Amino acid sequence: MKIASSPVYLDASALAKVYLPERDSDVLDAALNGRRDLIVSDLAITEVTSAMARRVREGQLPRREATTVYRAMVRDVVEGQFRHVELTAGTHREAERLLLAASDGMGLRAGDALHLAAAVLAGARTLVTFDQRMAAAACAIGTFDVPI
Repeated sequence: MKIASSPVYLDASALAKVYLPERDSDVLDAALNGRRDLIVSDLAITEVTSAMARRVREGQLPRREATTVYRAMVRDVVEGQFRHVELTAGTHREAERLLLAASDGMGLRAGDALHLAAAVLAGARTLVTFDQRMAAAACAIGTFDVPI
């Protein structure tokens, strides 16, 4: 994976790979190594936390490990490893605009629209996602490079 444009927004599917061993985690880690232009949103943090909680419930991740990973993720945001963007009323209005603009059968979901809106408003030039529907939506709006 080659990420050329800067800054870079990571959605939840990408952020999860940074903190949890998943398929393509090593590829993403190599692509992000040394970058100081990474952006994450509150939504991505909450979605990754939800994914970890589901894994704990299903017995795939020990609760202690989930807590450690969660603390590391939040610490990295607080310490500036990522630029953090909040979901504001403006983010929601931009997401709604994207949802209405995408009503041509793209199947844009509300959560994806919020990620796209956060990325747009943060000035991201690249959106990293491992969600094919999100990648298609990002390509369709034409604002981002989407390394796949």
